[in-house]
Amino acid sequence: MTIVVGSGIAAAQLSPDDIGLQLLENSLATAFGLAVLILMLGPVSGAHFNPVVSTVDWLIGRSARTGLPLRDLLPYVIAQIAGGIAGAVLANLMFDVGPALSTKDRVTGGHLLAEVVATAGLVLLIFALARTGRGAASAAAVGAYIGAAYWFTSSTSFANPAVTIARMFSDTFAGIAPGSVPGYVLMQLIGGALGLGLVLLFYPTASRAAGDVLVPPASSTNANV
Repeated sequence: MTIVVGSGIAAAQLSPDDIGLQLLENSLATAFGLAVLILMLGPVSGAHFNPVVSTVDWLIGRSARTGLPLRDLLPYVIAQIAGGIAGAVLANLMFDVGPALSTKDRVTGGHLLAEVVATAGLVLLIFALARTGRGAASAAAVGAYIGAAYWFTSSTSFANPAVTIARMFSDTFAGIAPGSVPGYVLMQLIGGALGLGLVLLFYPTASRAAGDVLVPPASSTNANV
């Protein structure tokens, strides 16, 4: 969240008259920063930064007991949301932006549909990589997908309830008004369910690889967000 909000503030300051350039700067920083964070934190926690991904991991792996354990799911979600809010506040502080809730209303029919598409694609990507033994590519692939989705979705691809909640705490380029948050989160959950369905359709034995989504410390370098 510090990368998303901080680069958004910097982009607005550096290119105040060019929204397209602002989005390019914001998306590049996010894509590269996300890949780095996955590499850095994957061996610690599996780089689970997204409540939807963590929930799908639990759902897919519960029958084979290979995914995120249920006892860890709620603590992960709480940590994801709290960490996201802290990251947004930190970015505000670094750029001397006062604390304020965002006033940027983002809800339209197209934006809500975009969140379904972005989240479903992210879930399918992550679990396809895990199931096909290509988890080592997750950092680059997930970073690239989110960077691309900034451009091919009208919502600029939040695709993460924790990110959505956190971004309402910054009234800047990357912010989202509190009134827009419930719709986005609902669509992300629907997108996660759709992504889960696609994973099971394309990879019926995906539960075997659910453990590769949550990476045990020092045992693997596979990770995802």
